[in-house]
Amino acid sequence: MTPEFSRLLDVRQIEGKHVRLSPNEAERAALTERFLLVRIDELVAELDLSTSEREGGFRIEARGTLKAEIVQPCAVSAEDIPVSIDEALFFRFVPMATGYAPDEEIELTADELDEIEYEGAHIDIGEAVAQSLALAIDPFLTGPQADAARKAAGIGTPEDSGPFAALKGLKLGGD
Repeated sequence: MTPEFSRLLDVRQIEGKHVRLSPNEAERAALTERFLLVRIDELVAELDLSTSEREGGFRIEARGTLKAEIVQPCAVSAEDIPVSIDEALFFRFVPMATGYAPDEEIELTADELDEIEYEGAHIDIGEAVAQSLALAIDPFLTGPQADAARKAAGIGTPEDSGPFAALKGLKLGGD
């Protein structure tokens, strides 16, 4: 399956390149559906790319920024909330690891946690940007009508129903 915002780059031809990625209207609509948003008005990623040799292929690093203007529904009232996103980006693409069994347990160092494996001679920088957008979206975003919607539904605020709600009414002794 091809991702909604696919931008394949040949790892042998990207050293020192600067790329600007921005999905077209159809791609923004598909990403909007994928991430359960109301709409994506703007999405721009600016990235500087560098490569280095690594056993089995090239190691690619991409550094830059992600800027987006989106509208997402309030998690409580479903009202439309405009959101501006401005995130620093860093991706490291490494050749697919070989030599371990599918069920074998492997240990990752902290440096390896942000690596994206690739096969062949291409990386999909567009999908990496799309996943970064997904991580920047607040899944529990609430708007100004959230408290009224909670009250109308007969549910309290998070402070009223959280794990410390019972302690809220307790009075400390030793006046």
